[in-house]
This record gives sequence, C-alpha cells and structure tokens, in this order.
Amino acid sequence: MTAPLAPHSVIGILGGGQLAKMLVQAAAELGFRVAIYSDDWGPALDVAGSHLIGPYENLARLDEFARAVDVVTYEFENVPVIAAEHLARRVPVRPGPQALRVAQDRSVEKAFIAGLGIPIAPFAVIKNAGDVAAAAKTMSDWQSAAILKTARLGYDGKGQAGVATPADLAAAFASLGSVPAVLERRIDFAFEISMLVVRSLDGSLACYDPPRNTHAGGILRTSLVPAGLAANVEAQARSIAERIATELEYVGVLGVEMFYLGEASATPLLVNEIAPRVHNSGHWTMDACAVSQFENHIRAVAGWPLGATARHSDAEMRNLIGDDVEAWPSLATDRDLCLHLYGKREARPGRKMGHVTRLSPRLD
Repeated sequence: MTAPLAPHSVIGILGGGQLAKMLVQAAAELGFRVAIYSDDWGPALDVAGSHLIGPYENLARLDEFARAVDVVTYEFENVPVIAAEHLARRVPVRPGPQALRVAQDRSVEKAFIAGLGIPIAPFAVIKNAGDVAAAAKTMSDWQSAAILKTARLGYDGKGQAGVATPADLAAAFASLGSVPAVLERRIDFAFEISMLVVRSLDGSLACYDPPRNTHAGGILRTSLVPAGLAANVEAQARSIAERIATELEYVGVLGVEMFYLGEASATPLLVNEIAPRVHNSGHWTMDACAVSQFENHIRAVAGWPLGATARHSDAEMRNLIGDDVEAWPSLATDRDLCLHLYGKREARPGRKMGHVTRLSPRLD
C-alpha cells in the first residue's frame, strides 16, 4: 500500500504505554481511528478506539489484529521481530521489521552504524564467558574505564554495569547474568544530544532541533532546546540521523542519541544508540512546534506529507518520575508550564508518570 490513508482509516499500534497514548491522541486530531495491541494494560487503552490484549507471539491473535487495521506501527523497540514480520505479510508495518532487528541487539546496532562510517565509541562484543578475556585485553588497550551493557532488552539504565578496570570485567559480566553483552569505552563528553528525524514513505526527510539531554540514574530527566551547538555541528548531527534513517529505509520518527565531545574534538559527535520510535527527548515538540513528533510519525506511517518541524519557542522538558507526579496541583498552577500526565495507575520509583514543558520566547 503506497496511497495515503484517508481519515477514518485505522492505525494499529503495538504497545499500550504513554508513547502509544500520545500517538493515539495525535492520530485522532488527523481523523484516524486507532487500535492497540498490547500484552498488558497501559494508558493508551484508555483513549484508543479499540484494543486487543495478548502475547506478542500469539500469531492467531495478531491475525485478528491485522484484519482490523490498515497499517501497523509500534511504540517500543522490543516488539518481538517475529510479530512484526508476521504482521508485515498481512498489512503494512512502518517502520519495517529491519529497524527492530538492528535496534534490538546492541552488537548488531553498533556494527550497522560503524559500517556506515559513522563514529561510535570503541566497543567489544562478549557473546559468552569465553570472550571475557579478549574483551578485558581490549579494555586494557583503551586505558580507560568502560561500561558493560546487555546486548538486548536494556533501557533507562537497566542491564548495565560499570567496569573500572579490566580485572572487574568478569564480575560485571556475571552480575548481568552472563548473557551476551557489549563492552563500551567510557567517553568523556561535554553533553548528550538527540536527533529526531522523520522519514516519509516517499523518502522525504525532516529533523527537529536537537535537544541537550540530562540523565540521572540512567533515566532521562530534562531535554533543553536550543542545545547550544555550533551550526556546523548541528548540521553534522542532522546528516548522521538522516543517513541512518535512509539506510534503514525507515518510515516514521527515529531517535538517534549522540555524545557531543566539544568543538575542540576532531570528531565532535559519536552515536550512542538509536531508538526506532518516537522518543522521550522529543516530548517538547508537543508544545514548542506546530507539528509534534507524534503527529509527524502518524503522518509518515499513513503515507501523508510530513508536517513542519520548526519550533516557535525555546523549551525545557522535564520528566515527572515516580512521586514527582504528586506535585501536579502546584504544576497545574504554573502558567509557564505545559503539563502532561500519562494516567498510569501507580507511581513507582523510576517510572515515567508524565512530563512538563516550560516554554519561553525563541531568542535566536
């Protein structure tokens, strides 16, 4: 299917979390209906027109879902590839399964990005305990501390262990369950940015301004635009994100996280990882842009022209983590804040419960 979907068509979303909820809201504003497929309850089910609950590996249940929708997208990168491939034989899936194959395994992801000639942090792959000694030797050559990350399923700082010296690597590998992992050299960077690139069905590309991101405990806390990058560095970041999206034949919004090493560095940007979905660091676009990342993702997967990505305001987005959400009465009285609550039923430590965006006049 290459023709644009008409309003009243049904967009299927795999996953029922807050990203899916905001996609549902954006789709509704364009006149689409939305069906959710999820393995558990999530806030998106409160606003979607219909939903199915079932395991992502239940192919018969997925067939039922496919018959009810015109196109399928997803809100998280750990959708089983088998589910995306099965659906793709019955209905368009955008972005396609290839993006999941690359993003779900850090060793595959890093090899893919490095193969494009895009700078990344030095790394070593550890498939099993037999690879630990060789990886420790590589770490010795780096003469630097490192971080060990599980190859699959890590997010928000989960599945990671710091490695101060090569002698610590075996214990770190065991602490992560001795599962396949990637050892990365620690990078002394100035700050982290992310590029949100959106690619349409016809290959057109557009980028949002890159935010400067701050993390605590492995979880994104704030995203600030403008990031304070020189124009030439920002142009390089856009080029990198666009190249990755094009090589993946991607459709939709893609998040590309990067380390900024500073203007004095011969290689000012290193790609950290990619996220084949709308991205937490792009939530500010809901309030500071005419067309948010969520609307542009829906536009792309529906085969529509992309909307404008320019921002009309400077912005700082702050996540509400765990009990932060209990401050909603005072946040709601702040006239400079845009408040977004996800409607999750329980506030737990480390859980994203909402976000706020503070807007100010664009100074540049």
